[in-house]
Amino acid sequence: MSETKRVLVIMGSTRAGRNCPTIAQWVVDVGQSCTDFAYEIVDLSAWHLPLDDEPGLPATGAPYAQPHTRAWSEKISACDAVIFVTPQYNWGYPAALKNAIDHLYDEWREKPTVIVTYGGHGGTKCASQLREVAQALKMRVVATAPSITLSDDVIRHGGTLHPATDFADVESSVEQAMIELANLMQ
Repeated sequence: MSETKRVLVIMGSTRAGRNCPTIAQWVVDVGQSCTDFAYEIVDLSAWHLPLDDEPGLPATGAPYAQPHTRAWSEKISACDAVIFVTPQYNWGYPAALKNAIDHLYDEWREKPTVIVTYGGHGGTKCASQLREVAQALKMRVVATAPSITLSDDVIRHGGTLHPATDFADVESSVEQAMIELANLMQ
């Protein structure tokens, strides 16, 4: 009997009024419909990861001095794969996500990875940048990178998201990414 694979769904946004929780939950729902993984949503706003507060560089393998970095290391080390769900901010991905990634090094190596982006233009530029960073860390990023375009009403006026209808045109892309993830985890 095989053990259920653990997938962390890391929310890239920490802004107030963000759409990330709704989108991350929708990604989990789609994932649960086509895989048998155990998904956990990780909210970076709940993780206190101050910039540059470790005396050593993560890439050198030096032991982490800060308790929050050790806890973050344990969280990432314990999962079998990660899914980044992130908005595109000014053609890139949020600083909070970059900081969370940069807190570690070896923990990311060989992790099967999906990148799901969203924004007024879908997030393809953000996905491209994040893919470069993930590849530099030797993460195994699936080819399919779902990109969700949000309406101006949702972005600028706090309009309500209705994932079942708003994201219907992207659902098959998310399913494909999950199948690719499952194949990497075999």
